[in-house]
Amino acid sequence: MIKKLLIGTGIVLVVLILLALVFVGPWPTYAATDVTTESYFEDAIQAADKSLQQTTVGASGQLHAGWASERITPETGTPLAGFGDRQGRPSTGVRDELYVKAVAVSDGTDTAVLVGADMLIVPNNIADRAREKAMAATDLQPDDILFNASHTHSGPGAWAPGLAASLFGGAYDESVMERIGDAFGTAIINAYTNLKPASYARGDVDVPDHIKNRAHEGPVDSELNYLILKHANGDMCHVVSYGAHATVIGSSNMEFSGDYPGNLERAIETQTGGMAVFLAGAVGSMSPRIDGTDGFTKAETLGSTLAEKVLADAEGLSYSESADVASVGFSFETPPLQLRLNQNWRLSPNLFPLVGLDDEAWISGVKIGDVFFYGTPCDMSGEISLTMKSWAQKQGIDLWVLSFAGDYIGYVSPRKYYDLPREETHEYEMYLMSWIGPNQEAFFTELLHHLVDSMGFQS
Repeated sequence: MIKKLLIGTGIVLVVLILLALVFVGPWPTYAATDVTTESYFEDAIQAADKSLQQTTVGASGQLHAGWASERITPETGTPLAGFGDRQGRPSTGVRDELYVKAVAVSDGTDTAVLVGADMLIVPNNIADRAREKAMAATDLQPDDILFNASHTHSGPGAWAPGLAASLFGGAYDESVMERIGDAFGTAIINAYTNLKPASYARGDVDVPDHIKNRAHEGPVDSELNYLILKHANGDMCHVVSYGAHATVIGSSNMEFSGDYPGNLERAIETQTGGMAVFLAGAVGSMSPRIDGTDGFTKAETLGSTLAEKVLADAEGLSYSESADVASVGFSFETPPLQLRLNQNWRLSPNLFPLVGLDDEAWISGVKIGDVFFYGTPCDMSGEISLTMKSWAQKQGIDLWVLSFAGDYIGYVSPRKYYDLPREETHEYEMYLMSWIGPNQEAFFTELLHHLVDSMGFQS
């Protein structure tokens, strides 16, 4: 009897150990390869090419544009998203209202929509709900819509199920997700409905004084990009992007706020009477830098400072009424998931689905003339975006590298830091939040090159 009990106990222990290894780990880490030879990259290229078959590139037409906004501020008591040390506590009020804003553009043949929202990220359930609502009311397809979040860490939480989402956004509330997703869809539909003949101009300002590299003694992407759309009656819409994290207001805050991006939008709207949309750039490793002690005051100062730089630089710009509009959007399988414990061992990839994460994501791109908005589903590194922009500039392309394109797969950081010992690099970005392995920079870079080569840019 005792012998059978011992054998049974031993079998149970072996099974538990095997299950722990399969679903928790550790597993050996894997090294970098030539990403262009990997099946997941080849599949992504095929998905991109399939999407590109649905758009016409290289043919300019009269630009049409429309824009619209919808309020997404949830009820007080809904958790805020962004800082794990809030532990999902309920919000206590509204410092400033939160919005989703959509900008539709068309050349008469193709139509695309840029969507910006006062949120930490745009999770895939909200993006999917918005796409479905827009498709039911317009002839837009999922490939035509590029999503983006300002990355405010004082925006709404409770938008997604799973352990990972709850750690940064509180317990899931389906009604919150539905209300926000419906507001996204309504903004897209209204922007599409408001399409009118328009002209556009674009520019950029180097603003290095208000951004820093928090991870390394490395470079920063300090470019403040802007695009202005104008109707014949003078109505205007400014689309603006900057790469500093929207973390000026710290984790002690429990009121909803758009942080500095929301203040930037309001400053432009107050001075122009039009609409302003903020799109988060490549925010990985990029932190804001602004003097002051109170977070709300600093957010107001940084937002108004950046707004003034845009408005001053835009004076005297020449506008064009013709542009080639094209879009691309596709879901893809990421490189194999690899959350490292150290340089040699990682957690099991089977653990990711158990905490609400998966290896599917979304990439989007929108072309307006010589401007290309590259939407990535991550905290894209500002150092990587510098390399991407330098390459694009040689092709005569004004490249905007954006984050949070309707999904989220963690941080994408430079390859040169990936193999450094844990104590020599940024632990949060390179270990805890870097999920898709050493091919991550090459994967997104090579995809960008392919999209640009396929979308009819004239160098």
